[in-house]
Amino acid sequence: MAILGDSAAGAAIDAFGTVGTAMVTPFKDDGSIDWAGVEKVADHLVSLGNDMLVVSGTTGESPTTTDEEKIELLRVVRGAVGTRAKLIAGTGNNVTAHTVDLSRRSAEAGADGLLVVTPYYSKPTQAAIAAHMREAADSTDLPVMLYDIPGRSGVPIDTDTLISLGEHPNILAVKDAKGDLFASSQVMAASPLAYYSGEDALNLPLLAIGAVGLVSVAGHVCTDRFAPMVAAVAANDLDTARRLSTESAGIVDALMNHMPGVLSAKAALQAQGILDNRGTRMPLLPADEEQTAFVTAQLTRSGYLSE
Repeated sequence: MAILGDSAAGAAIDAFGTVGTAMVTPFKDDGSIDWAGVEKVADHLVSLGNDMLVVSGTTGESPTTTDEEKIELLRVVRGAVGTRAKLIAGTGNNVTAHTVDLSRRSAEAGADGLLVVTPYYSKPTQAAIAAHMREAADSTDLPVMLYDIPGRSGVPIDTDTLISLGEHPNILAVKDAKGDLFASSQVMAASPLAYYSGEDALNLPLLAIGAVGLVSVAGHVCTDRFAPMVAAVAANDLDTARRLSTESAGIVDALMNHMPGVLSAKAALQAQGILDNRGTRMPLLPADEEQTAFVTAQLTRSGYLSE
């Protein structure tokens, strides 16, 4: 649990859940959204053990979907899962006014929370990042999870900035993909922010130092191992947690280290018969036959696909 106060951790868990997947957006051959596929993936993810779905995150190819599609995705996923999982709308982008507008529209569409990424490409200062995040958090009454991923955004959210943002009543959590465990522990020790692992390779280390959950890509396949791992760490059963982490290492490697996660996740879902089509929208190209064979082989080795 979070280091500073069980009440703050509990508030974040109530708001977001503990085990989330940033779900893919299925497409048809013509590039339009496969709405039946959206429903099927959402139901699959909840059945695997996710109590949180991030809709229109990076893995959902949010740079290529329109605002209207993003709002409809929320509505369709809600219809598929009901109240079985929290729905977190990825509304952050590199235009503050756009982030605010999309956050408001997502709230009206029934989102349970917002995921707001660091503004990317323009490399704003820490003061500008904080101002952007506060405007997003002020735009609705929904709880906000900050997304710290400097490898994609170009800039980190510094420790002092995160601690300051933790004072905002709507900002409850951080999806952490910075890869700096010590910095994460500093924020957890000095603020009420709850931490969620946003990097599957570091799920167990982040949980071990105080994260309350995770937001995964590999969770498209192995949430059935991730969910009990999160529960085991919360119960201080590290032997079980380590075993589950080791059992999921192969699939995490296959999905995260050899191609963009959305490509591997869609290839895996197609191989399992959950998706009809592994298509993406450009500038991404779908997994090719060699990449798909690689993912399929690991699914089989890991017990997620029959020989």
